[in-house]
Amino acid sequence: MYKGAFLLAITAAVACIHGRAAVTHIEISAQQPVAGGIPFGNTGPYECVGGKVHFAVDPRLGPNRIVTDIDLAPPSSAGRVEFSADFYILRPADPSKGNGTALVEISNRGGKGLPFVFDFAKGRLNAGSTKTLGDGFLLRQGFTLVWIGWEFDVPERPGILRAELPIATDHRKTITGMVRSEWTGEKRQRSIPLGDRDQIGYAVLDSNSPKDKLFVRDAVTATRTWVPRSEWRFSDPTHVTLNGGFTPGRIYEVVYETKDPVVAGLGLAGVRDFVSFLKYGGSQTPLSEEHDHIRRAIGFGVSQSGRFLREFLYDGFNEDEAHRKVFDGIWAHVAGAGRGSFNLRFAQPSRDGHPFMNVLYPVDVPPFDEEHLLARARQAHVVPKLFLTNGSYEYWGRCASLIHTTIDGRADEMPSPDARIYFFAGSQHGVGMIPPQPVPAQNLANINDYRYGLRALLLAMQKWVKDGTEPPPSQFPRLKNGELTTIAGLHFPRIPGVEIPQHKREAYRLDFSTEPPRLGPPFPTFVPQVDPDGNELGGIRMPEIAVPLASNTGWNLRSPSIGAPTELLSMIGSWIPFSKGTIAKRYANEQDYLNRIDAAGRDLVRRGFVLVDDLAALRQRAEKEWQLTATRNAALR
Repeated sequence: MYKGAFLLAITAAVACIHGRAAVTHIEISAQQPVAGGIPFGNTGPYECVGGKVHFAVDPRLGPNRIVTDIDLAPPSSAGRVEFSADFYILRPADPSKGNGTALVEISNRGGKGLPFVFDFAKGRLNAGSTKTLGDGFLLRQGFTLVWIGWEFDVPERPGILRAELPIATDHRKTITGMVRSEWTGEKRQRSIPLGDRDQIGYAVLDSNSPKDKLFVRDAVTATRTWVPRSEWRFSDPTHVTLNGGFTPGRIYEVVYETKDPVVAGLGLAGVRDFVSFLKYGGSQTPLSEEHDHIRRAIGFGVSQSGRFLREFLYDGFNEDEAHRKVFDGIWAHVAGAGRGSFNLRFAQPSRDGHPFMNVLYPVDVPPFDEEHLLARARQAHVVPKLFLTNGSYEYWGRCASLIHTTIDGRADEMPSPDARIYFFAGSQHGVGMIPPQPVPAQNLANINDYRYGLRALLLAMQKWVKDGTEPPPSQFPRLKNGELTTIAGLHFPRIPGVEIPQHKREAYRLDFSTEPPRLGPPFPTFVPQVDPDGNELGGIRMPEIAVPLASNTGWNLRSPSIGAPTELLSMIGSWIPFSKGTIAKRYANEQDYLNRIDAAGRDLVRRGFVLVDDLAALRQRAEKEWQLTATRNAALR
């Protein structure tokens, strides 16, 4: 019933769209039952729908003026700017059984991560496979899951979402400019890409131009060394080759001239307009099968995608062309204090910013705090409910303290009633696994899996936007409580064989009038203070942190095998298990330990940070950590 109705509604809406509707046409290329049509709790079966959505935005409208270079995009005969993007939706086959909320994940480099984050799924999402749907938590809750491509530089691969955005020209004349590509690797390479990781980089304009330069240095603030042009070359338009190869553990920068900047800000406008289309329908003839059942939308983004949402808010994209609210709730996860290169000329949206990778891009630039992020939304009366969640790594590697301290670093700043800030103590950038994942670091990788906390917070956000039910109070480390510190004031215990970092990511004042940018002094930033075990204060302590078998950190130093051993390994934390004697003094036996784990879990349930249905899984994780610690200590005899 739904399948035909969905297609008919799409067709009717597309056929009648005119006036100010930004969505002009939708192509459906895939439609099938999810997991063979099995039911997901009371919601019942789901269906997936994928394809391409086409847009045409009027550059004269106020909400579109915030798109950088929109006046330089080629107009259609009707004076609009046209572009398209891939989309993918999982929604209840019977829309009336859904919960009325579109959970919109801002795709991280073209992927679909919601099932991993909330459903403990494994592998790339495949609607035909129950394995890639995990335990089906999101579907049992009745969410409509939505993905829309927004990034222009992701490679064309099956299942990857991307946007086709226009090129800016100076009244049909080619625009050129200088860009910078940075590389810091973990193994020697003869050739490196101009794009970040596997993203598509801007092509060099003239491979023999004397304007193009290669620099190398050994630390963020170290003096750059110019590499003579005779020692390197462009092996193709998007790759550079160096005689003798690029050495791991060093920072290389290629500054070169390119052309054809993409109007990247249209990626944010596309997200805005597709979500608005799903909530409100098209012009004149609404998409009844969609907007009759989708009454609210929550935007969720992890890392790059969380920074996207911070930029989305700051630039003013939560107001659609008809001046309506787009997202009712926005959740930026592990984004730190960053925004990014999403709405700039010659944007490089994949460049993030870590202590020793992508260090000097327009990411951690002021303003940082929630008040300024929401300023334009307040002015337009389209303020969403806001969650800002971070782990320990974001304080060491993403300047997260800036979201809740004053710009001078002298005092705490509390979020407004429209926002919550949550900190998951003792966690790395991504969730941890048991056993620890192999990493080129000096310590074992962090194993803290705080996804159980994220599930509880998602339902709290849903109640907040749906019923106005207040979520749990903010939980983050505060200066006044002694829960934030400089590295010099960190009370981390002395542990044989464990080196403590001597520096972290800094948010420098940067001047981008030249490339590489000029470096000014950093803004004051802090890291969480720790207890005598080395576990952090001031946040949400999952049971494995509250009842520890180890010191759990958000930092880990690079292995000497990959160079720069005094630098932090990007995005990775540490799990430093206690000795057998320490554990024996603390816990009478395994049962005593598990009883305390259960008590910590019940406390988190009471406070709204864990669901009661997840307590058994948390206990099972604790059992695995107990066995892992015992096995490791036995091996050290």
